[in-house]
Amino acid sequence: MTTSKIILVTGASSGIGAAVVRRLAADGHHVVAAARRTDRLDALAASSTGSVEVAGLDVADRAAVTALVERVRARHGRLDVLVANAGVMLLSRLDAGLVDEWDRMLDVNVRGLLNGIAAALPAFRDQGAGHLVSIASVGAHEVVPTSAVYSATKHAVWAITEGLRQEADPGLRVSTISPGVVESELAEHITDPHARDAMRTYRAASIPPEAIAATVAFAIDQPGDVDVNEVIVRPTRQRP
Repeated sequence: MTTSKIILVTGASSGIGAAVVRRLAADGHHVVAAARRTDRLDALAASSTGSVEVAGLDVADRAAVTALVERVRARHGRLDVLVANAGVMLLSRLDAGLVDEWDRMLDVNVRGLLNGIAAALPAFRDQGAGHLVSIASVGAHEVVPTSAVYSATKHAVWAITEGLRQEADPGLRVSTISPGVVESELAEHITDPHARDAMRTYRAASIPPEAIAATVAFAIDQPGDVDVNEVIVRPTRQRP
């Protein structure tokens, strides 16, 4: 039987994040769904089976992340799991010079994760237990044309999470989930036309976000002495 946990999921308004919220709530956990687009969160909560509350959040805002974690602890007495899912994928060649998009990926993908860790670790230490689940990417393990900055940010996600695992106090579990091609709106945010067209072709073979949500649920629901450290989940047809 699943023990109900208090779980905060960032980037919950669409794609993998929304699927994780639905799955974990259906599994009997209480899920705090956080993202900037609160209208989508409201719709997600209304359509979910289980206990979901919503919170507006920009993970790049350190003070806002800290305040949300403190609010969750004050309301529920604890925070058991942080699923650090928020991320953006703004692919382009380096010579396109889209420096504002580079900064956005660094802010969300890297600083957003660090802000979550900084806010959650004190709670986990006070409780003597906790679980950090980061959503990286196969881009953490490979680089292709147009992915240099994105892959760098996702490798940073992997490195930060692995560093946390090695430093972790007893009772703290740390997992990195690296999805391959997943059905989502990420590719639609790419502004560089060449990268956008190439990604649409590349994403022809994809898996639903529920596949990643199932992997997150598996990691969370293991016994306390079992730590699922890293999982790569790709479509069967994805090469590489």
